[in-house]
Amino acid sequence: MFWRSPVAKQIKELEEEIRALSGEDKVDLLRALVDELDAPPDSDVERAWLETSQRRYRELIEGRVEGIPGPQVLQRLRERLGG
Repeated sequence: MFWRSPVAKQIKELEEEIRALSGEDKVDLLRALVDELDAPPDSDVERAWLETSQRRYRELIEGRVEGIPGPQVLQRLRERLGG
């Protein structure tokens, strides 16, 4: 099941805490999260992701790393998350 991994367990505990909040507190939390998601991206983070993706692409094209098929990646994720 999904809740077996440590991170997934933390998410479940967080979800339970959120459900215990008052309606007004839930609205405040939701607004804060939406505002954060709507914020412009951090240019340093964007640049770091771009550099990382370009480096990984070069490594793949140059044969320094081997790609993993998508279904295999998804299966590994399911196993790690206990599902």
